[in-house]
Amino acid sequence: MTAHKAQTMFIIVLTIFAFSLAASTLAVLTVNQNIGSSGTVTTSPNIAVYSDSACTNNMPTISWGSMTAGSSTTQTIYVKNTGTGTLTLGLSSTNWSPAQASTYITVSWDKQGTQLSAGQSIQATLTITISSSITGITNFSNTISITGTN
Repeated sequence: MTAHKAQTMFIIVLTIFAFSLAASTLAVLTVNQNIGSSGTVTTSPNIAVYSDSACTNNMPTISWGSMTAGSSTTQTIYVKNTGTGTLTLGLSSTNWSPAQASTYITVSWDKQGTQLSAGQSIQATLTITISSSITGITNFSNTISITGTN
């Protein structure tokens, strides 16, 4: 009878081993298929300029007032990213009148290259500087462009 018990025990162990082998073989037979994916995310860049920190009063113009040769004047503005993507801020001055004013007058600011997230606003200081060597110009105008690049 002990031989019969040993034979039964061998069959049980062999059956357990067979089930284990079958289960591990199924795990090894699992396959994957990878599919590439690509697309384009579009953002709508847009910025607005305000005269107040709550960003409720649009600022369409700046009046620098009366200035003297060799002086600088500042103006605080608030720039808000009203678009959907992060923007890098820039500033340029164009359309000078008279044209030679750009030789003697510069406009700069303290936010060049600053990144502005969607919905974020930031205080900026614009500075206008009149060269001490300016001559023949008593009035000027220009267009200040604040840009946001994503």
